[in-house]
Amino acid sequence: MKALVLAAGYATRLYPLTLDRPKALLEVGGRPMLDHVLDRLQAMGVDETIVVTNAKFTPHFEEWATGKENVLIVNDGTTSNDDRLGAIGDTAFVLDETGLDDDLVMVAGDNLFGEDVSGFAAYGQEVDAPVLAVHDVGDLSLMSEYNQIEIDDEGRITFFEEKPENARSTLAGVALYFYPRHTLPLIRQYLAEDNNPDQPGRLIEWLYPRTSVYTWRLPGQWYDIGSAETLQEADRIFSQSRDG
Repeated sequence: MKALVLAAGYATRLYPLTLDRPKALLEVGGRPMLDHVLDRLQAMGVDETIVVTNAKFTPHFEEWATGKENVLIVNDGTTSNDDRLGAIGDTAFVLDETGLDDDLVMVAGDNLFGEDVSGFAAYGQEVDAPVLAVHDVGDLSLMSEYNQIEIDDEGRITFFEEKPENARSTLAGVALYFYPRHTLPLIRQYLAEDNNPDQPGRLIEWLYPRTSVYTWRLPGQWYDIGSAETLQEADRIFSQSRDG
């Protein structure tokens, strides 16, 4: 089982912090954000973690990876926000570049989890189907910032909508995915049909009417580091955890 960390964005919303440093390597709780992500992935039992980034930040990630076992940095060749491939485009790029043919855990490099999520991949292998981690936002008024999900009694997605204007559910998907080996060709099919190459949730939206997509509820808190405020909040929480 392999892991793919999506870290090829340019994080323009965090300028000037990310002008010369990738968001995933900003410090949270005294460590690069990506250290926390790597810890969670290794606890799932992955045998290799692939980090996809861009040409601008490849040297930063290669320096970070020095001395780390079973970590591969892949450069997608882009140089700015204007020519970026998008999260799904980057995923397909890595599949082609590495010849990856294995079960795959995929996570955004700016997503942090407050508690152990090692059971996520095990559940994906158990159901042998795509799985999306979900979190109950708890407030309908916030759902336009997320995606809304409805599920059946077995946890399969029955409805998915990105950034809904009139949400009726507070269950949202987060950027943690499991794709069994046999479903990887569907990622290429999605792109071949000229669908949006960005926002990995778009792939789930396209996928669930075609094949069963299950959900796995995240324990504890989840932090999507999209702004200086959420970065500060995560840093405060993780610093308390470290000091405690």
